[in-house]
Amino acid sequence: MARTSKYEQINSGSAQARWRVGLYIRISREDGDKLESESVGSQKALLQRYAEERPEMQIFEIYTDDGWSGTDFNRPAFQKMLKDAANKKINCVIVKDLSRFGRNYVEAGKYLETVFPLFGVRFIAVNDQIDSVGNPASVNNIIVPFKNIINDEYCRDISVKVRSALDIRRKQGKFIGSFAPYGYKKDATDRNKLVIDEEAAQTVRLIFKMFIEGNSIAGIARELNAKSVPNPSEYKRQKGLNCNRASKNKNSGLWVDTTVRRILCNQLYIGNLVQKKNEVISYKIHKTRAVEASNRIVAENTHEAIVSKEDFEKARKLLSRDTRVSPKTQRLSVFAGFVKCADCGRAMQKRTVIQPNKRYEYYVCSTYKKLDKTACTKHAIRADILEETVLTVLNKYINLAVNFDRLAEKVRLAQKNGAFSQRLANELKAKRAELDKAQKLLLDIYPDFKSGLLSREQYLALKEKYENACTCAKSAIERTENEIRDFENGADSANEFITALKRYKGLHNLTREVVVELIENIYVREGGGIDLHLKCKDAFLSAEEYFEVNTRACSENLQ
Repeated sequence: MARTSKYEQINSGSAQARWRVGLYIRISREDGDKLESESVGSQKALLQRYAEERPEMQIFEIYTDDGWSGTDFNRPAFQKMLKDAANKKINCVIVKDLSRFGRNYVEAGKYLETVFPLFGVRFIAVNDQIDSVGNPASVNNIIVPFKNIINDEYCRDISVKVRSALDIRRKQGKFIGSFAPYGYKKDATDRNKLVIDEEAAQTVRLIFKMFIEGNSIAGIARELNAKSVPNPSEYKRQKGLNCNRASKNKNSGLWVDTTVRRILCNQLYIGNLVQKKNEVISYKIHKTRAVEASNRIVAENTHEAIVSKEDFEKARKLLSRDTRVSPKTQRLSVFAGFVKCADCGRAMQKRTVIQPNKRYEYYVCSTYKKLDKTACTKHAIRADILEETVLTVLNKYINLAVNFDRLAEKVRLAQKNGAFSQRLANELKAKRAELDKAQKLLLDIYPDFKSGLLSREQYLALKEKYENACTCAKSAIERTENEIRDFENGADSANEFITALKRYKGLHNLTREVVVELIENIYVREGGGIDLHLKCKDAFLSAEEYFEVNTRACSENLQ
């Protein structure tokens, strides 16, 4: 006996049966639906005419998913239609074609071959001439899965093209987000360009200023809330932007630690666009996942900066330091995150001693205090002695910077106008002559090779020799030209670290800002001595032979 199709079992022999019809309509720009023929109106007109021309059919409801991708079936109207089919409210589903039903090959096959037959639902795709009851062979035909595969592949291809186009625009430095980030707004004449929103930008600048000056992240959040400054999502809501993230809970407008930290970490505020921080898992799975920092698309100098690169770098380095404080602490101590044990390298903890007539603070090794007293020693030092020592050492360096800068300027001028300048000019001339000679020899050996005067091995050896000579000469020329340019422009006197030191001439009190700008780390040795490491790489203090400043002796004399 021949096998009976599962669709032939539905209402077989019941030509007069009434079909309660659900018309299903779907359109999505993600699927590349741009033509008028795919519009909701045109689909509705086609399906209504098809059902009305058949007296055995009665339209129960029209289900419309406008703006929903066909790559999955978790669509509101489709799910409602499925529920109605399960509850026997409808027993016939009509779509324009298989692509309107869905573009997921696996899921579409599941509904056509399993779910609808189980519910006793007749399926009709008008333009594909598929009718599970009127022509059961049409739905069981091998052409159906092939069409579903083609629809699936079409959607995948569109997804790849869209992602590629978006990445190109990102690399061009164009902003493609729906809403401008906090501190910016979209340019009225170019929606892919950001311009500063001064009202929000003031808050961004305040956050960086407070953090560099020593306020904790939690303290900054509390300060902004105390001043009734709306957080980014609430600010967007107040500006009338239909932002999904803008919650309407009673505490939705409050700042939290993570929001402040996110602003301090965002390169956006120095003029760089960092995009593609998240990506859709696949065109079939509409969920996002975080993209690793190395794979994000960064375009530099795409818009006006709100904070300077110097302040951003200070904030970035401060964020990497161990500056944990009590939740109730508004400001960080002047040395928070900078004081470390000279032996184990771990951060020092600040402790307070309160006695009847005395109160003082001191630092102690965190390894000794919290982990294991046998792993390290106490390395204790009083906070006031540490501060006095560092202040004294910094003032010595500041005075040296002032005197060094004056001397460097005199030397530079003398060199510029004297024999040193002439020596550089002669050196540059000689290196250029070497380059010309090497290039000429490189050109001459090829004709000798072609004429047979040189073997292939000889030619390749000489070619490598002269090419290396050209490379060395070019490098020497570049170095000499840079040296000449530096002396002509006074590069030595413009050293950033020296400039920073001179700015604090006559320093009387240590502040968080001074510590952040000048100090790399402070290492406390057992017995109370300190090693002060300044931010002087490539500066005039980078070599010991320039100056003799013994910070250890200085610290010991102050104890």
